[in-house]
Amino acid sequence: MKKDRIKEKSPNHELHIIMYLFVTVFLVITVFFSAYVYLYAPKTINSSYNMRQQNLERKVIRGTIYSSDGEILAEQAMNHDNVEVRYYPYKEMFAHAVGYSTRGKCGAEYAGNIDLLTSNAPVNERLQHEMAGERNYGDSIITTYDTALQKTAYDALGAYKGAIIVIEVKTGRILAMVSKPDFDPNTVSENWAEISADTENSPLVNRATQGLYPPGSTFKTVTLLEYIRENPGTYNDYSFNCKGSYTYGDTRINCFHSSVHGKVDLLEAYEKSCNSAFANIGTLIDPDSLNKTAGELLFNKELPFDISSGKSSFVLNSGSGEEEIVQSAIGQGNTLMSPAHMALITCAIANKGVLMKPYEIERVENYRGTVIKEFSPEEYKRLMSEEEAEILKEYMTDVVENGTGRKLKDLPFGAAGKTGSAEYGTIKGNSHSWFTGFSNPEDPDISVTIIMEGAGSGSDYAVPMARRIFEARGSR
Repeated sequence: MKKDRIKEKSPNHELHIIMYLFVTVFLVITVFFSAYVYLYAPKTINSSYNMRQQNLERKVIRGTIYSSDGEILAEQAMNHDNVEVRYYPYKEMFAHAVGYSTRGKCGAEYAGNIDLLTSNAPVNERLQHEMAGERNYGDSIITTYDTALQKTAYDALGAYKGAIIVIEVKTGRILAMVSKPDFDPNTVSENWAEISADTENSPLVNRATQGLYPPGSTFKTVTLLEYIRENPGTYNDYSFNCKGSYTYGDTRINCFHSSVHGKVDLLEAYEKSCNSAFANIGTLIDPDSLNKTAGELLFNKELPFDISSGKSSFVLNSGSGEEEIVQSAIGQGNTLMSPAHMALITCAIANKGVLMKPYEIERVENYRGTVIKEFSPEEYKRLMSEEEAEILKEYMTDVVENGTGRKLKDLPFGAAGKTGSAEYGTIKGNSHSWFTGFSNPEDPDISVTIIMEGAGSGSDYAVPMARRIFEARGSR
């Protein structure tokens, strides 16, 4: 009988296992650390609780912030008491766009904080300053902001509460961003208690990115997209007889000012912003599918901004009641979104369905003007097909040619857009004024999105404001 042979293990077998285990752990730690440095370190360093910032400020003179056209937006300066302060030449005009660097940070001051506290001055110069116990000059950031366009938007909004955001469609460059009520960043520190306690006006809130509003009729673009998707070959066959209101179950939806639009097809319902027709459309489409489309358009998701932004909300689903169905279809009910989010959807429509990542920092230079790094346009994601975007662009162009955006009709380069009058609060008739659109539909240039709190009709108030901005850009 043969003896069973027992295979002897190599004496190094256990050592190999331990070695592989340690190598694996090391690789996992390395990958995690690299990912942390790339994704989370900037945010951690930017935290107002991080003491490293104070150490950097003792070694580096905070860098200068410039507009894209070379204007100084923020710099270190000496005040009348010979004390070093952060100086903002344009005061309230760039309050939310550029932000402030005391009591925490926001705007470009936050987005570029690490670069502003980093010195890439010549090595020999840095060594000399360090040996002499002197601070080095921090790097400068050149933003995408256009001072002339920012002034136009700021002046146009006037005394209204609200926001305006202007984005270059094909690149994602943020050219202007205004929010009111505002504040003077030069005095924000000494007036902090008063400003932060003003809950009625909330001047520290950047309404362009953080403000959440019912979108009203501007949301009809989303409802329209869903109807087109569910009826790809027959959507043009839609017909509705508007009598000024529409009743579904126990819910009655009125057209703005109870206007009677008569018999309308899908295009006419959109260009005239017929609430009755779109409430009817809301009953014809699948709520879960509309929810899915809204999600693809970034509802209930973090927006791709480097500055603080609110998350828009859309809650309709197959379990929703009759009132929620028709209200959601016309941008009311529980739907909320920010002007910045509306601007991104508009940009995607203008850019053949592709959304470019919005950005506000063009490049970083050392204080002598040597470029340290540059930021290029970057595709974020496709929000819709090119064919869908083209259809929506045609509908938005018709709004300007024949509908509620007619006050833009005679612009030499043309425009496309959608107006909105979004009801809010408990007093019937109170509404925010909305407009979102873009110039030169044949070769889109900029998108302009406007919210005016409590102003009323979008066609009466927001559209003329958009015209001023389109003309300011188009005249150069």
